[in-house]
Amino acid sequence: MSTAIIIPARYGSSRLPGKPMLGILGTSMLERVWRIASATTGCSRVVISTEDQRIVEHAKSFGAEAVLTPESCRNGTERTFATIEAANIDADAVINFQGDAVLTPPWVIQSMIDEFDASDSDFDLVTPATQLTEEAVEALRESKLVNPASGTTVVFDSHHNALYFSKTILPYFRSSGFTSVYRHIGLYGYRVPSLERYVSLPPSPLEQTEGLEQLRALEHGMKVRVVIVDYRGRTHASVDAAEDITIAEEIIRREGELVEANKA
Repeated sequence: MSTAIIIPARYGSSRLPGKPMLGILGTSMLERVWRIASATTGCSRVVISTEDQRIVEHAKSFGAEAVLTPESCRNGTERTFATIEAANIDADAVINFQGDAVLTPPWVIQSMIDEFDASDSDFDLVTPATQLTEEAVEALRESKLVNPASGTTVVFDSHHNALYFSKTILPYFRSSGFTSVYRHIGLYGYRVPSLERYVSLPPSPLEQTEGLEQLRALEHGMKVRVVIVDYRGRTHASVDAAEDITIAEEIIRREGELVEANKA
């Protein structure tokens, strides 16, 4: 089946205006994300979607396809759906790859594309997760003492269909010994009809309680496939505030570029 990658990139961020155009080691966040998306195989198109002409022009400067979508889009999911019509995307599925996810390895996106092509592909959404070591679980516990909303975990059935996502650490450790914990990575791929259904649904009670949009899908009986990925020693992080740019630069200096400019 055909899969397109859509990169929502909003200029009017309240915390970091023009965030997608901010530089990380001399290259904008948007170009970095576009390079990552373009490094995948089996993808029919990569389209940047924005509400601001300045982002469109910036995208064109490094050879990317970009379209304008309504400023009224409330989040990346709605902008992804609007892009299907705005860019005349003829694909069976789309992946929402946020324009600030500069440290996401291309093989994580690839795993989502591959899952759509798998024989057992009777699901509505696909999303990645990574298995945590015992040390990583303890680090997450420590993080939640300071910021309880940091990090999302997921549990799933024997077919890797999600049972629940939570800001608490799942499962609860009733007895001693280590049980596998999987940290959710906030990327989503949708079959186009499933995305259309999702954006038509009202926010659900658990979604509003936990602040997790994927719970809307579960509460309305949609099947969410969890694909397990390995970061291969790379650091998982995102750019949400100005200070995160320095952190991202330090990680790239230490671990190297995910995708070189001439490999996009």
